Amino acid sequence: MAIKFQYNKTALQLLRKQLNVRVRALPTLKNKEAALRLEVKKAKDTADALQHRLKKKLQEYEHAILIWGEFDNSLVAVKDIELSIKKIAGVKTPVLQNVFFEIGEFSMFSKPSWYLDGINIIKELASIGIEREVFLEKMHLLEHARHKTTQKVNLYEKVQIPGFQEAILKIKRFMEDEENLSKASQKIVKNRLLAMEESV
Repeated sequence: MAIKFQYNKTALQLLRKQLNVRVRALPTLKNKEAALRLEVKKAKDTADALQHRLKKKLQEYEHAILIWGEFDNSLVAVKDIELSIKKIAGVKTPVLQNVFFEIGEFSMFSKPSWYLDGINIIKELASIGIEREVFLEKMHLLEHARHKTTQKVNLYEKVQIPGFQEAILKIKRFMEDEENLSKASQKIVKNRLLAMEESV
């Protein structure tokens, strides 16, 4: 990235300020990136654990698969999901607070006695699945933020900081050369004036 600048003290001061801002921000950005990477891993591990738990629960009830054919799936529906927001390294992430179910009406006398257990099993399975989806969403949000932070770290570290350092160096060299030329020209003028005075 070519940094546009002028060869003067004002530009030099401005570039130094911008360089200092980036140098001071870089450790914070690196810490944020590390924290986000850790949180992404935690969210992924939790989502994987929930997926494993869901599979295990489904396997537990697999033996009763013939009975489930009699169950009326329309009895249990997710009515609402209560979420809250938690900030992690400046990123708003969802946190599951509660899952509200709507249970349809049925006759306890005309349906098998295990219907109530079936309703509880479906509620449990749905809650695990919903919680897993919340953690997957959290993981995606954190991963997106981590990616953006990594890009910013790379921009600062590999492009902007070296670019500002190079620009500052060029301005310093230019100003030193200008000062040396000015001194040299003053010396030449002084020597000529001395030579003219001596010849008079």
